[in-house]
Amino acid sequence: QVQLVESGGGLVEAGGSLTLSCAASRRTFSNYVMVWFRQAPGKEREFVAAISRSGRSTDYADSVKGRLTISRDNAENTVYLQMNNLKPEDTAVYYCAAGSDWPIRNQHAVNYWGQGTQVTVSS
Repeated sequence: QVQLVESGGGLVEAGGSLTLSCAASRRTFSNYVMVWFRQAPGKEREFVAAISRSGRSTDYADSVKGRLTISRDNAENTVYLQMNNLKPEDTAVYYCAAGSDWPIRNQHAVNYWGQGTQVTVSS
């Protein structure tokens, strides 16, 4: 079992920045592909970004390319999502997730989920 705890969400103005963090409970963190999903009000949960076990490979949804950056620190069992130039349409609950497949864009391939953190971008 892997427990994931997100932090760093909040309210920011359009054009601003936030960094989300996700801390994992297990020392086998480096065995997992890490993923960020998000769910906006009234919409389905969608893929945002993923990072391979080593951190050498990343994958992004087209809507966030060039603005969001995923990274990980395997020594600290933590994955990050740096979010720049935020837009109102980025408003959502952001979920950290862990899985075994690469690439991983389908939420049904996820093994473990965090509880989510709210990001609100005002216009």
